[in-house]
Amino acid sequence: MAKIITIAHQKGGVGKSTLAINLALCFQDQLSVALVDTDLQGSLYHIRQDFPDLEIIGIDQLPDLQQLAYDLIIIDTPPYLSNKLPELFLQSDFILVPTKAGFFDVMAIRSTLALIREAQRKAPHLRSGIVLNMVKPRAGITQDVADLLQSMDTPLLKTRVHDRVSIARSSMTAGILNSTDKRAKEELMALTEEVVERIAS
Repeated sequence: MAKIITIAHQKGGVGKSTLAINLALCFQDQLSVALVDTDLQGSLYHIRQDFPDLEIIGIDQLPDLQQLAYDLIIIDTPPYLSNKLPELFLQSDFILVPTKAGFFDVMAIRSTLALIREAQRKAPHLRSGIVLNMVKPRAGITQDVADLLQSMDTPLLKTRVHDRVSIARSSMTAGILNSTDKRAKEELMALTEEVVERIAS
């Protein structure tokens, strides 16, 4: 049965889709991977021809999720899919919650984390983690933000993904693994490895 990673945050603009497609590409060397685009606008689904070696499927296949014959399924969720999140969480093995490093961005994840905790009460195997994403290279994480993250029950991953042009453009350039930006590739590979560790723990 496939392992399922869901990327969720009920706030837009935190880089969920970019992380989803790059994680799928990073895992693809070792596993058969499907990327599920649950956004009704189909942002990722509409660019599937640019990624011929990656299976990108639309929201219409969501009911058959457990029947899909892949090693790994990565689900990208839009901010407005709140009513579907509890169901998706219960089918997942790991939930990745990207957030920017600003105070208000961190405050905004509370509702998503509450849904995760509710799902974990029903599915104790479910793991989760927060990743700091789109971090400004020269801006440190403020103590207020660090304290807020530490006060939440969901683990903060060690990996930080910085705000890089190469990552922002990666959905138009066949993914970050094809980039010449060594640091960007290192960050995405580190995130991939850390997610694997969390699922296996």
